[in-house]
Amino acid sequence: MPSPAPEPLAPRPLAVWLVNPFDDVPGENLPPLRYWTLARILAARGHDVTWWTADWSHRRKARRTVDHAIRVDEGFSVRPVPVRPYTRNVSLARLRSHADFGRGFERLATESLAAGAMERPDIVLASLPPLEGAEAASRISRRADATFIVDVQDLWPETFARLVPGPAFIRGPLARLLCGGMYRRRAAVLATADGLAATTTTYADVALHDVRADLPRHVCPVGAYVEEFPPPPRLVDPVPPAAGAVSNAKTFEPIRCVYSGSLGSGQDLHALVGAARALSASGTRAVLHVAGSGPLEPMLRSAAAAVRGSCELVVHGLLPRAEYVRLLGSCDVGLVLVKPESLVALPNKACDYAAAGLALVNSLPGELADLIAAHEAGVPYVAGDGGSLAAAITALAADRRRLLAMRQAARRLAVAAFDRDRAYPRFADWLETLAG
Repeated sequence: MPSPAPEPLAPRPLAVWLVNPFDDVPGENLPPLRYWTLARILAARGHDVTWWTADWSHRRKARRTVDHAIRVDEGFSVRPVPVRPYTRNVSLARLRSHADFGRGFERLATESLAAGAMERPDIVLASLPPLEGAEAASRISRRADATFIVDVQDLWPETFARLVPGPAFIRGPLARLLCGGMYRRRAAVLATADGLAATTTTYADVALHDVRADLPRHVCPVGAYVEEFPPPPRLVDPVPPAAGAVSNAKTFEPIRCVYSGSLGSGQDLHALVGAARALSASGTRAVLHVAGSGPLEPMLRSAAAAVRGSCELVVHGLLPRAEYVRLLGSCDVGLVLVKPESLVALPNKACDYAAAGLALVNSLPGELADLIAAHEAGVPYVAGDGGSLAAAITALAADRRRLLAMRQAARRLAVAAFDRDRAYPRFADWLETLAG
């Protein structure tokens, strides 16, 4: 009799390096974001995963203390790179800190490989930004003969170019002059990549504009853990109107809206204040919650103290995760208050809002607006116009069946497009395929 066919060999475990200084690492904020999630999945598949990060927390603006050893509870190791601190996201200090990260990562990685303290990587996945980390990752990948993948998480240097002052006919040429070197550096990094990942289709399209058309690509949003949030209410009338009565916004409890995230200049927060005043003036019962921190927090707190009438503006500051989840679970509407000129395509907050089953009131055109429209999960408003924002909230307050239908649709949108439990295993599959 012929001998039985041999069992197929299991795939060889890969040495994977993740290069990202921004995301929270194990021991910091929960739940895991992009790189922690990906590292956890790859490690669970038996791969040797090292995450190179900065010893300065981008979110907390505080020094990190990270153990170099493999975390037994996670199965991967975290290597911190010493960098200078910074307190403002748009600042020369941040650029200097990123330069420290690129130089320090390259030096520590080169020394570790030369000493035999680390295995040669099969895959190096580097986030962009920062440019310096991706540039160092490109050089190390060439020397180590590793598959190099750029993960585009934001549009740099476009984010800086939009901050150039002056009228449009001056701003364009001046931005090209000041940021031209960064554009060329980005193009050079992408030219060396074996693949391109991105958090949005918009970012992937911009990044691929100047590189070869056949470069493998994969879009995986930052996403959310859908099961972290309770499901929205079922589509029923919470308070059926009496016979012959006309249903209106005053029949129900106040509509509860939430904005979460950075309280900075890229967010449409002056429109939020204008909307609060307009809602009070019209008698619409609403509570507008604000969760986050940033330079505009004092302005919002002053405005909250001054708002009178049927609308209440509540500023919470930066909340612990459990309180943040409870807040979203208690609300009806998620406010995507982002200025279109910020060039953000799909804010993280929109993923959380959808996962929590909140109807989305959105200022952004493009990718997010298309998703919301396709799923009938929310309504737009005109950025910078507090009256437009108030009108969108009032319309939802006045039609609670429509509001509940949008909340259910938002949850379906989160499951279809943003669920990390579905999206990140596919991301890991793609990385394994690129590495052969």
